[in-house]
Amino acid sequence: TLRKPISQSSMADWASKNLNMHTQGIFRRRISISNMLSWNGGSIKKPMLITSNRTIKKEACEMFKLVQSYMGDRQTRMDRNHVALVTVTKCWSMQGLRDELYIQLIRQTTDNTCYRSLAWGWELMAISLAFFSPSPKFQSYLEGYIYRHLDSDENIAQRMKELVDLKNKKNSKSRKKRKQNTEDEGLPISTYAKYCYRKLQKVAVTGGKKGLRKPTVEEITHARNAIVTPSLFGSSLEEIMLRQQDLYPGNKLPWVQTQLSQQVLALGGEQTEGIFRIPGDIDEVNALKLQVDQWRIPSSLSDPNIPASLLKLWYRELEEPVIPQQFYKECISNYENPDAAVAVVQLLPELNRLVLCYLIHFLQIFAQPSNVGRTKMDVNNLAMVMAPNCLRCQSDDPRIIFENTRKEMSFLRMLIVHLDTSFIKGLV
Repeated sequence: TLRKPISQSSMADWASKNLNMHTQGIFRRRISISNMLSWNGGSIKKPMLITSNRTIKKEACEMFKLVQSYMGDRQTRMDRNHVALVTVTKCWSMQGLRDELYIQLIRQTTDNTCYRSLAWGWELMAISLAFFSPSPKFQSYLEGYIYRHLDSDENIAQRMKELVDLKNKKNSKSRKKRKQNTEDEGLPISTYAKYCYRKLQKVAVTGGKKGLRKPTVEEITHARNAIVTPSLFGSSLEEIMLRQQDLYPGNKLPWVQTQLSQQVLALGGEQTEGIFRIPGDIDEVNALKLQVDQWRIPSSLSDPNIPASLLKLWYRELEEPVIPQQFYKECISNYENPDAAVAVVQLLPELNRLVLCYLIHFLQIFAQPSNVGRTKMDVNNLAMVMAPNCLRCQSDDPRIIFENTRKEMSFLRMLIVHLDTSFIKGLV
């Protein structure tokens, strides 16, 4: 989990040290921090953040136009999907632009009087968080900003009304160029904020999209849809089962778990050397993840390492691990006692117990001597690669983490060897 969000005074202090203060007018007066961090309808002539990189300086100004285009504040011939793709690809390819994009989005979603523009700004932030994280030094600042919007819908509406009234007084004799709109168009801002908050916590740990392939329009669309429709990856087991209720009402287990497990076996995974240890091609894994999130398994798969890698990722990214945190101490306390280890499994909530038993039954297939001869993955190796996906140590102390890693592996080994999972056969 992330640190507690920093206070607004600390954020103002951070901004004063890191913002690349802009000037205006013929006397080049410096713009205040509050104006630097308020919606702007014009263009910018230099980056929002201090940088000495010439490429970043140039790209930052162009990116601000892209942000305005996505939010509907600047006319463009590109559709919004393509604008998002260009923006995200720039930042994904160029690490130095990432914080710049997030600070630009903070600016354009602050004191914005058009609800549609505001919502689209938050939407672009949510999409961006699916591909890359802010830098560690900027992380707390962004988290603090998002945190303040978790329950802010009434405040936003009130602030919009105040700003519109103020502008109306100033512009009473002239027609306003920008359409003022305080009506709800789309989702409440708090919905975006809650999604971004969870997404930031995950991407800060995982680091975002990996691989060599650049982002695609399909991934942009998927990232946008995930705001309303949670992904099968990174959600809780309960959420996943709720989502599949309409498609697979009779299933007792998550569809994603059973389908990926069956794919590994269908492609001969139990006869593949290094299965679960050798990672599948990361771009192929990303492509499969996208399809699985749309409830599709492609028929073109040939390498069992790809569904095996995605299966490990699914377990690892669960919002709460298969073995919930409250049972962690019991697990590492009973890592040498087969009966006690099995007893812990019986204490788990029913859904967690079924999901864990299915996994152990699956691993027991690979632990059979006839398969170990081919895979070179005996019960110790299987426990080593799968334990981190089932148990999560909450300590920050490297010594405790190191010591507990050994106990986690031993606990999972006990289950693979001693847990009776015969009842799981045929269960879906």
